[in-house]
Amino acid sequence: MTTETPPPTSDPRPAAPTPPTAASTSPAASILPPAVPTSPGAPIAPRPTPRESSQGLICPNCAGVVPVAEGLRVVQCPYCNLHSLVQGERGVRRWQVGRQVDQGRAEEAVRGFLGGMRKARDLRRLATIDEMVLAYLPFWRVEATVAGWLFGRVRKDDDETKPDEHYVFETMHWNDAAVDVSEFGVHRIVVSREDLSPFDSQALHAEAMVFEPSESRTAALDEARTHFVRRARRDAAQKSTSYENIQLLRPEFALVYFPVWIGRYSYRNRTYQVVVDGASGRVMYGKAPGNILYRAVALVAGLAVGNLVLVNGTILAALAQTDDDSLGLLLLPIAVGLGLILYGYRQFRYGEEVEDKPREFQKADAEGGFLGGAIPSVADLPKMMKTGMTVLEDLEKMSRQRR
Repeated sequence: MTTETPPPTSDPRPAAPTPPTAASTSPAASILPPAVPTSPGAPIAPRPTPRESSQGLICPNCAGVVPVAEGLRVVQCPYCNLHSLVQGERGVRRWQVGRQVDQGRAEEAVRGFLGGMRKARDLRRLATIDEMVLAYLPFWRVEATVAGWLFGRVRKDDDETKPDEHYVFETMHWNDAAVDVSEFGVHRIVVSREDLSPFDSQALHAEAMVFEPSESRTAALDEARTHFVRRARRDAAQKSTSYENIQLLRPEFALVYFPVWIGRYSYRNRTYQVVVDGASGRVMYGKAPGNILYRAVALVAGLAVGNLVLVNGTILAALAQTDDDSLGLLLLPIAVGLGLILYGYRQFRYGEEVEDKPREFQKADAEGGFLGGAIPSVADLPKMMKTGMTVLEDLEKMSRQRR
């Protein structure tokens, strides 16, 4: 059975504008067909099936693209004036942070990164900047009012604890990368609500390379809640907690596109990367070749000073010990001495390439560790003797290069 399209008839009304072919908003929602049918004589266009990659909603009457503002449930087609009800997930609110740093200023930040005692001495002189690329990276952002109680015990003195009730009512923020950033080394951004502006997809794609989110939204919400609960527990500072009830009030989940300059430079036939904050001009992450002389000095100084503190400090602490309860005083020089030794070892063992990773751009719950995470684990201790034997070889190689 076939149907025939009736011939066009003259219509005194002005012709509707031609519907565009591009799309503009999220595909998460769908539009219901009109509840009231159109006039019997008017042709009804077949209802198209939206593609998964579409960024807009299709009018069921004229097949035009209907823009849907965030949060609206009833929309009107700009071509045939049909009102439709939007059903389904409303999507994620999207924001962007405006770029404040131009390419010249970003290159200055990269050149400033090339200096430093830990990096190769001739790095600033021999390095050449190959390219600077502007990109917008997506970050999940959660803002919520954290409210609740924690009941437990806090320390009263050295031997006793007392009951404690801690009340929480605070607005907290959390953000994390919504895409794999292992290449860029930036897991978090510093952004406030005042820095956010409505997302303009067309303008951003015309200006720079825009990455789309690939990480799970559900996992991001779970991680944000875990972060808020940890902050509440840390602020309570209870020795033990017997009961807690922490809730997130009015959580706001959003996606923020943040500008970064990705700079790549060459040094002795090797390529390295630096990421510059496109809003403030700070270096968010950078990698550079290490200074062999600094590595050797750090190892020797760490061993010497660490052993001095470990041996002499322990002796002095033992002589100053007045009772059996001052064990902490005796362990303090041992911990400091071992920390200095391991710090010097790590600087030599892992100093061939230097990574600058400011803490404010790393994961919110990343473990800092002793000396900013510079101390290796106990499994690295057997390598220290073997690594120390290579000091003379590296120094001899360095002296040959000078000749």
